[in-house]
Order: sequence, then C-alpha cells, then structure tokens
Amino acid sequence: MVLDRVRSHLPQPRWERIDLAEAAGRVLAETLAADRDAPPFDRSMRDGYAVRAADLPGALAVIGEVRAGTAFRGSVGECQAVEIMTGAPVPDGADAVVMLEHARRRDAEVEIDGGVQTGQNISRQGSEARAGDVVAAAGVRIDYSYAALGASIGRTRLKVFHRPEVAIVATGDEIVPVDATPEPFQIRNSNAASLAAQIARAGGVPRHLPIVRDDLDNTRAVLEWAFESDLVLISGGVSRGKYDVVEPALASLGAEFFFDRVAMQPGQPTVFGRACGKFFLGLPGNPAATMVTFEVLARAALDLVAGHAAPLLPFSYAKLARDFHQHAGLTRFLPATVLDGEVTPIDWSGSGDINALARANAFLATDPARTEYAAGEWVRVLAK
Repeated sequence: MVLDRVRSHLPQPRWERIDLAEAAGRVLAETLAADRDAPPFDRSMRDGYAVRAADLPGALAVIGEVRAGTAFRGSVGECQAVEIMTGAPVPDGADAVVMLEHARRRDAEVEIDGGVQTGQNISRQGSEARAGDVVAAAGVRIDYSYAALGASIGRTRLKVFHRPEVAIVATGDEIVPVDATPEPFQIRNSNAASLAAQIARAGGVPRHLPIVRDDLDNTRAVLEWAFESDLVLISGGVSRGKYDVVEPALASLGAEFFFDRVAMQPGQPTVFGRACGKFFLGLPGNPAATMVTFEVLARAALDLVAGHAAPLLPFSYAKLARDFHQHAGLTRFLPATVLDGEVTPIDWSGSGDINALARANAFLATDPARTEYAAGEWVRVLAK
C-alpha cells in the first residue's frame, strides 16, 4: 500500500547536473546511450594466439604480436598466427584466439594440437551494446558499475534527481537531547540518530527538528514546520496512550490516514498518511521498531520520492544456525547475525535493547503462521 500511494502522488521531480565523481548513490534522471559500439572492435578475451580456425590443429608461423592499446597492421593468412594479449583487437583475417596454455611456441612457430571454434575467445564488436543503444534508464541508483558505465561512454557529468529532504520529528516528554544528562526517567534521543543514518544511507537528506513534547499545540506547530520537507518521519506518540497526541495533531492539519496499524513486530502501531501535500510515517518510539519500520516501509517510500524507479527491500535467505521458536500471528523482525550463510537470532530483551541491535547485522523475518523452525532451514533475513 505504501508504494502504491506514494506512486499515485509523486511530486514533480527536481534535478541537477553533477560531476560523475560525485554521482555515487544518486538516482539517475536521464537515459544514457552508448556513444560507440561496445566493444568498439573484436576484442581478445585471453592471452594467446589469434588464428584462423580452419588451420587447426597444426603448426603456424607467428608473424607478429598485438597488445592492448595497439593494433596489428597486417592480416592473418593461411597457417599464420599473431601473438595476442587480453583486451587487444583481433587482427584482420583471424577468427579465433587460442589460449596461451594450449599452444607450444618454438621460435617463430607455434604448435597447436587441438581445434577451436570460429569466434572462440573473442568478444565481437557491438556484442555488449551498439552505438545509440540505451545502456541505463532514468530511475536507477548509481553504484560503482553505473559509474564505470558513465565513464565508458564519456560522460563527465550526469543529470540526477535532487536528494529528498526528510524531516525527523522525535516525540515524548521522556526524550532529551543527546548531549543532555538525563534524569533516571528520561532517555536520550537515539531514534533521531538512527533515522538520520538510515535516511542518509538511503540517499535522503535528514533534517532534525526540535523534540516534540506530549502537547497537542506544540506537536501541531512542529509538524507544520516538518511538512516543508519532502517526507516526514515521526518517532513515537502514535500508540493509543492517553498522552499520545501525534494522530490528533495530524488530523488537525487535515491528514488523510491510510493505515494506523501493521501486522508486524516490532512496529505494530505504525501510521501512514498524507498531509499538507506530503507523505508521513508515524513510527513507534522503541528503537528496534523505529529501525525496522524504516527499513520495511519508509525506505521504499523514500526511494520513490528520490526518483528511484524500482525500489526493493534488501531481503535475502540464510540457513538457521539453531532451532528457533516464536509466537504465531505476526511477522516478526528479530535481531540476528549472519555469518558464512548462516543466521543466528540474538538474545535480546525487547525492542528497546539498543545494545543487542548494535551487535546484529540483520533481522530474521518470521512467517506469521509458524511457531517452530529447525536448524538448517532457509529463512528470510532483512539486511541491516
């Protein structure tokens, strides 16, 4: 539902041109086309000898050599060969490359005992892309492979979407700034720190707003300010408690609520909606719930707002290292460690246990219909 709603109300995208060297992690806002064939010539895939397949097996006269960055000026004729290095252009007349280890060189002659197929060990001109072919579509996130692709087609600057600004609103009378000395009944604002890190990793720009007290007027005032951003994330104040005033404050701003509960733990009392023309997610205040609901719900929404065409959750599979038991009824995301393809749930004391969360490198995602898992089973894990 989150992705469908965000897709249906995406704002007009903003973009800028930046240097290729600064483009990692940004979302491409244009299509890229090959400026020439790739490879631009028939390219040798191996060190060896460029030959005519019809001449093998047999002894061939070596008439020269060619290495990457040069070209052989002659042509390979009957019973001739040219020594060739990986990446070099295949000489005219040759139609295959014999690997070095399959040949025996004696002075100006090479003996090749086996045959080869026409085209063997050659990347044909244009086999990867033809000049003018689209090699990258708008909406992809630029990683190291797309950076290499941009460089290979001569693009020193790229058109990318602006990074969306994401407002972080932490709520609760018990929350104090990180640099404060808390009373025994207070806690430092760790959720804003974790959300800022998650937002930045997902390609957004975190915007910290003042801590909101459990007061309707104060909450409404800060939220009005928050909706100047592209997306609003609210931590805490979304449960059904007497002093949870986030939903009434949002309602007073004309919010449309799409849901206010999800069948997952941690993260059940999560609110999703739209107000002042912007989307918001109200995340539970417990640290694990804030982290998990961002990864499962907010991250994909942020990807869409950032211009990403196909956001994906970072799920994978791993084998359980030990037997595991859970209560049925909800999809649970439990802190775990994944090592050498095996996942081990971490013992923890609940969704406020930041120390256990820091030790984890993934979340084990359970099936709400199951209670028992055996060691060796493949289970879903969410990368942390």
